[in-house]
Amino acid sequence: MVSLLTLPSTNHLGLYRHGQFRRSISFVVRSEHLPSTSASPCKDGPGRRELLALGVAVVPWLFMSQHAATFAAETKKGFLPVTDKKDGYTFVYPFGWQEVVVEGQDKVFKDVIEPLESVSVNIIPTAKQDIRDFGPPQEVGETLIRKVLASPTQKTKLIEASEHDVEGKAYYTFEFLAQAPNYTRHALTTVCIGNGRFYTVTTGANERRWEKMKDRLKTVVDSFQIFNV
Repeated sequence: MVSLLTLPSTNHLGLYRHGQFRRSISFVVRSEHLPSTSASPCKDGPGRRELLALGVAVVPWLFMSQHAATFAAETKKGFLPVTDKKDGYTFVYPFGWQEVVVEGQDKVFKDVIEPLESVSVNIIPTAKQDIRDFGPPQEVGETLIRKVLASPTQKTKLIEASEHDVEGKAYYTFEFLAQAPNYTRHALTTVCIGNGRFYTVTTGANERRWEKMKDRLKTVVDSFQIFNV
């Protein structure tokens, strides 16, 4: 197995990066806005209208993939889509979360009232072609959680590790706990490789709110997909 210890260390909010624990981070909160619906027309008229009715931007590349188009059409109300055409990924996040700028993270959305409720995307270059090149899900999950996704002061526990394929691309998903002195975060992470990059998307909530939030958080990680750029 190829060791993951050489990966740059960066947790879900950029608090632990390159072996240093950052005790303070400056957040820049951007005003929330609805996604644009000024996409190119497509032949699937009824499908497009359904997407617009859900407040989902009709992005042309989605219709190149039947799976992605189906998922977008079935996106639940209460979520907003994100598509990064430059870095090649898409996902949804709960309506009401706001985008913040965090050093070391490609994209972060969070609840301003419950700061542990957030989703972040991290991207680093890699020469690997498949996430399975790093080992099986359990082994990769334990290493990432211990060395990358949590700070050195937190106690961690991997609850579940699984693998699934989307259009021939392998994804690993981990459910884990990260316990700090004054709180415990229940988190979900999905990782995959494509476009010469190692993608990590992490979401979670305070353990006391897990039962209330878990379905929404699972929708977030399940929605994460990469595409060729």
